[in-house]
Amino acid sequence: MNVLVVGAGAMGRWFADAVRAGAEDVTVAFADPDEAAAEAAADAVDGRTVPLDTAEQFTAVCIAVPIPVAVEAIAEHAERAERAVIDVTGVAAEPVAAMAEHAPDRERLSLHPLFAPENEPGNVAAVVDAAGPTTEAVRDALTARGNTVFETTAAEHDRAMETVQAKAHAAILAFGLVADPVPEEFQTPVSDVLFDLLDQVSGGDPRVYADIQAAFDGAGDVADAAAELGAADDEEFESLYREVRDRR
Repeated sequence: MNVLVVGAGAMGRWFADAVRAGAEDVTVAFADPDEAAAEAAADAVDGRTVPLDTAEQFTAVCIAVPIPVAVEAIAEHAERAERAVIDVTGVAAEPVAAMAEHAPDRERLSLHPLFAPENEPGNVAAVVDAAGPTTEAVRDALTARGNTVFETTAAEHDRAMETVQAKAHAAILAFGLVADPVPEEFQTPVSDVLFDLLDQVSGGDPRVYADIQAAFDGAGDVADAAAELGAADDEEFESLYREVRDRR
């Protein structure tokens, strides 16, 4: 299986490394506007680079670009896939629809590893829009790396991301914007966890987090909830507290 990975960032590199290590006879080529990034990614997996406008055909094409340009990249590169088109962009509905439009006669799979590449193995959400031997081999390769690949729908995936990514990130970053430095001896079990989460979130790529907020609703709901808590009197606060407790 020869694979074209469009996008030489962290997710593109992760996908190439995982598939090459977990499946037999896999070769990888990278295409990226940043030629140096493509060369570095190719060197890391013993692959090669191709220009973005290559006319070469590949068994599978993996789209590993930022969320805002995912649909555009699928439209441009799906025709280079002989058997399968895959995306690892982190959003499902729009890429799945774009793959169906631009690769209607090929296998189609949307994957979202729910972890940073350095934290593999973990859970990988899979929207299987059109199954076949190539996408099955990719899923098997990810499983062979110790990941848990579970099937979902595009709607279910994107709805979950509103909570586990957009709302969670917004809440943690909002805490970071208002939190003052506190000596270690004053930390409580709750605050200690929040500061650890803040370190984790704020240590990432701000562009990626901005793309997630733009793709999924979340920050506004968190702001509204914080305002409701801030304006609540004692009785209203207790009611909101019980509401949270009862929802868990």
